Amino acid sequence: VPQIAVFGVPYAFRDGEHFWRFADSEAGQDLLAAGEPLGLRGLCYYDAGSRNFYTVDRPILAPSDLNGLKIRVQQSQTAIAMVEALGGSPTPIAWGELYSALQQSMVDGAENNPPSFYSNRHFEVCKHLTMDEHTRVPDVLLISAQVWSRLTPQQQNWLQQAAQASSQFERKLWAEESARVLDAVKSEGVTVHYPDKTAFATQVQAMHAGYQGSDIGALLQIISDM
Repeated sequence: VPQIAVFGVPYAFRDGEHFWRFADSEAGQDLLAAGEPLGLRGLCYYDAGSRNFYTVDRPILAPSDLNGLKIRVQQSQTAIAMVEALGGSPTPIAWGELYSALQQSMVDGAENNPPSFYSNRHFEVCKHLTMDEHTRVPDVLLISAQVWSRLTPQQQNWLQQAAQASSQFERKLWAEESARVLDAVKSEGVTVHYPDKTAFATQVQAMHAGYQGSDIGALLQIISDM
């Protein structure tokens, strides 16, 4: 479903509350059902946190701090365009090779959610974590559209209610784990920065404008208006 790419547009969401306002809205729920013609129906979203920059020895407090820095990104045109728009040098590297790439100064930093930063022990090399929250890409619980169509309306309702309850529970667990790992990396000598995100968001507005007239552009407008 092409529209799901809206979650990868940088700085589409102001914060976590804004993200869930959209995800729980009619537009967000319609997006879950949009894959049904392709054989999959989304039942709910699960929190996968926000992606944030982290660097070896140079804090990122403003977009200009990214100038000249090689930042590891996923092999994604959107991620590459985002880092370029912010002034950095996007460098796609396989996730499994990132730790050694950071150690050997092949890249100056990377970006991911705090639990991934912690579990992969990147805090051993990178001493600055910048909570700019540039993207929030959720996990999605899926069911076969064919299986869904065989269920009675009552069964569909039961399954939908259970999925939503699991989503609420998972959000709580994610928030607790995120808080725990932020404390953990601080104890390992990492400085966690909370920059003004406005300058970052302004820097990527041309990317947002590029979606005008498309389904993703329409969703971005809905999100912005919330």
